[in-house]
Amino acid sequence: MIQDGPVELRVFAEHHVAVARQKAKNFAARADMTQSALYAVATCVSELASNLVFHSQRGGVISVSTKTGDGRILFEMTSQDDGPGIPDLELALLDGYTTRGGLGGGLPSLRRMMDEFDITSTVGVGTRIVARKWEQCR
Repeated sequence: MIQDGPVELRVFAEHHVAVARQKAKNFAARADMTQSALYAVATCVSELASNLVFHSQRGGVISVSTKTGDGRILFEMTSQDDGPGIPDLELALLDGYTTRGGLGGGLPSLRRMMDEFDITSTVGVGTRIVARKWEQCR
């Protein structure tokens, strides 16, 4: 298996959301992912970055990497913060649930869009989200 990355994207201000999205999309394009996968990756990173800005006072880091092997490409995104944590993960993953007046679709949408999605959070310690998108090599 061949690995590219990880590349770390520090996110703590609102304008970093667009920067992180574009860098992740460019990174995925180098791995020769389809347009559909590129947009899924860009959307995922945008949502992860938005969450860092709006839910964690100091922001956090998104790490992106690719692995290629067995005829497949894996694009992995990891978001890590030391913010307030999520008190009820089950509730946070329900469509329509929001703590900041948004639509409440971010985390549930990411879980559906990605092939693998894992979230751990401890109140007062922070949140870690790992999202993976698999694709056949072209």
